Amino acid sequence: MAVEVAALAASGATSTLVGLAVTEAWTHTRTLVTRLFSRRQDPATTGDEQLRTAVEELAAALQSDEGHSLGGATDHLRRRLRHSLREESDTARELVALLGTLHRETERGAEPEAGQEAERAALPGTRASAPPVVISYDVPSALRPEGPPSEIPAMRTRFINRAAELTDLSGPWWPAGTGATATTTAPATTTCPTASHIDIRVLAGPPGVGKSALAKHWAHTMREHFTGGRLYVDFATLRDRTGIGADMTEAVGHCLRSLGVDDTLLPPSLAERTALFQHRTSGLRVLLVLDDVTSPAQVRALIPQGPGSAVLATSTTRLGELTMDGARPLALDPLTPDAALLLLADRCGEARVATDPEAARRVADLCSGLPVALHVAAARLLNDRHLTLSALATELADEKGRLAALSVGSESPVTVALDASYRQLSPTLAHGYRLLAWIPGLSFDAATVAAALGSDDIQGARVLLDVLEDMSLLEVMEDRRYRFHGLVRVHAMGHAAAGEPQGTEISVVRRVLTHYLALTALADRSVRADRLRVGNLDALLAERQDPFATAGGPAPLDWLEAERANIMAVLRAAGPLRLYTEGWQLAEGFTVLFLHHRHLGDWRESLELGARYARAAVAPAAEARLRSLLSRPLMDLGEYDEAEGELTAARACAEVAGDVVLLASALEFSARYWDRFDPPRAITAYRRSMELNAEGGEPRGAAIAAFFLGRAQAATGDLTRALTTLGQARTELLSLADPDHRMAARASAALGRTLDHLNRTDEAVPTLREAATTLRERKAHAYEAECLLDLASIAERPGADRSRLLEDLTRALTIHHAMGSPLTEDLRERLNTAQSESRG
Repeated sequence: MAVEVAALAASGATSTLVGLAVTEAWTHTRTLVTRLFSRRQDPATTGDEQLRTAVEELAAALQSDEGHSLGGATDHLRRRLRHSLREESDTARELVALLGTLHRETERGAEPEAGQEAERAALPGTRASAPPVVISYDVPSALRPEGPPSEIPAMRTRFINRAAELTDLSGPWWPAGTGATATTTAPATTTCPTASHIDIRVLAGPPGVGKSALAKHWAHTMREHFTGGRLYVDFATLRDRTGIGADMTEAVGHCLRSLGVDDTLLPPSLAERTALFQHRTSGLRVLLVLDDVTSPAQVRALIPQGPGSAVLATSTTRLGELTMDGARPLALDPLTPDAALLLLADRCGEARVATDPEAARRVADLCSGLPVALHVAAARLLNDRHLTLSALATELADEKGRLAALSVGSESPVTVALDASYRQLSPTLAHGYRLLAWIPGLSFDAATVAAALGSDDIQGARVLLDVLEDMSLLEVMEDRRYRFHGLVRVHAMGHAAAGEPQGTEISVVRRVLTHYLALTALADRSVRADRLRVGNLDALLAERQDPFATAGGPAPLDWLEAERANIMAVLRAAGPLRLYTEGWQLAEGFTVLFLHHRHLGDWRESLELGARYARAAVAPAAEARLRSLLSRPLMDLGEYDEAEGELTAARACAEVAGDVVLLASALEFSARYWDRFDPPRAITAYRRSMELNAEGGEPRGAAIAAFFLGRAQAATGDLTRALTTLGQARTELLSLADPDHRMAARASAALGRTLDHLNRTDEAVPTLREAATTLRERKAHAYEAECLLDLASIAERPGADRSRLLEDLTRALTIHHAMGSPLTEDLRERLNTAQSESRG
């Protein structure tokens, strides 16, 4: 069956099965599906068994409340069914026909009859109508698995060839006389013969030669050796996400997070992060695979300190400067003709190659030994049963339009293979392929693709993605998103520029920006509905389904974290296309992520872009808000002069806008700056902020300003006034229509500390205890730990009640350990001392 027809049929049948699960026909449907698989007289093929398993997994997922389980099972069945249809499986054809009949009978309101029409029906030529499809989402688990990190991406195809290179790489670890091959794994007892040595290797070669595949395969074979973990950094992804220059800081931050350091404890500078990384790895034997490195500095920042550790970097250059650090380059050349033919046979089948070995060798030769080209050629042969090796060799012999980036001598065979695949697409799918190239970001799901196409047909978008994946034009990622290979995206962009009308690119980016703006705004409102916002998006959100408010929907902060790189890419794309209003609105909503997750580089850049767009759109109110917010990451980064400049501009813009609430907010942010340099001025500003918030009918803003005012009064020694102010702030925060329990608990904590400073310890202890309990319930664990340590300090005083000292220290130690805090060891010693004293 043709690829596109199979994709349509599989997508429609899968959606139908999901839709039947919410009708009264579900029990009967399961009975008929079970009977279909059971009545086959012939021994079940492997494909049929896999299809049965996929159906059973989906049925189980439909009975659970886990969104991830259902999404994964749905994708698995759709792919399995699509593959079986292409292989002309009778069972798959009958399953599609059965589900189509059941769906039609359910729509008519009739009770389905067992067997009969369903089992006689032929495969429909068009897909069955499907139930409405909601916005899709995929959020990776927020919990880090137990044990050392294991981040090397799984191999999606069998690895062959490169035996000599594997032996070279494995030399320091394999016992004498033992050779590493593409199919062997390291013995569990293997130890590094030079325990103090940290091995640094650089795999260098042209794009598409297989550097990443070799690095990943070798890392998997050596997994038993690196007991401290195996870390993976893709610098190509980080460059797109953070921009050149910031990728090193983010790379070290990623590795520290993988080693257990909490976001809140990550130092802002590269030098501090590198020092912390060296400290964290000093007792570990770890492997770092650094993919697509472009400079020696990227490697130097991530050299671990644990004896027996290793760094394996891939690059298009040799990075010769690293030899001064002990690195050894390993040049990776294109495959030899024999090795290329072996890879082609492995991917498309030895029987296929045996039918015309001479033509197969010509295809391999025309691919110039580049695995990426051989994979595309094999995909064409697999997806088109009527395509002969001889015909494919003739197509590849055409030298027109080959990608310069994949040139080997004067030839660039990948473009030939991609053009040949592109010509097989229907006009509709070819149009979709071209538009996908203009989606900003690293990856996309079906909902984003539908937005790019200007459609609400999620199923149609999935069919496009399935077909392009089948033809090796897209890669599916572990989180069920899709992405282009970088060179394929260049190919698609070239065809888009040549084949689409002028102005199409800006239309695509605007639709994708609007898609992300709506979802980001909904996520922002799910976190806190009454937060101060300038952008009025009521009309945009009125007709949108809110995925964060549905049962089993994603947690808003988890979704924003998963989409962070894509949202940053959309923000960057808005400026050159003059999409200023949508751009600043997206930046304003996106900041909710950074108020909870500490990504200072992205936070700063997103707000700088937003403020620039607001100025270009002549929106002073928006500019005031965004510049006020921008002061936060700037101060966290220690860039106080820049923060002061932004705050001065923010106050001026708020005055121009004539909005008292915005001016109150700008004064509050300014006061946080003056807290550090001019406390009396900060207190004056906080008071004025409270007055303006009250005047503007913004009770939450007034209460938050009161909280910061109380802390400033306490810091300057005005404890009695601080006590009154903090009590007022707590009362007002709890009196809101939507009480802000988290901020109220922070006010209680400050109140407890102030009471203790006034020697009213009997009142301070229950106040701090109440704050710690609320903060634990609100998962504000860093603030909870602060309260617990305050309580422990009180308990450690002579004659104090020590009944909960061990409990408080134990809980605080657990929190700091989970965050990877540098205070962990000090707290452990403090707890041990307290335990010894309690026994004595």
